[in-house]
Amino acid sequence: MLIVECDAAKLPRLYSHVLDKRWKPVGKLVDIFGNISSPYAAVLCTVQDREKLIGEKVFIK
Repeated sequence: MLIVECDAAKLPRLYSHVLDKRWKPVGKLVDIFGNISSPYAAVLCTVQDREKLIGEKVFIK
């Protein structure tokens, strides 16, 4: 499971595919939580090397 910070102006849809900076699949967005001004998202991760994603930007497909 990854927890990522979202842009409050552009909230993604639930169950969207999440990609890394090389446009390779990382997982699916399963939940959005937190307050309205700074929401967070939970991503169900499908890759083995989750540590490489720490501090990196991820994108919604």
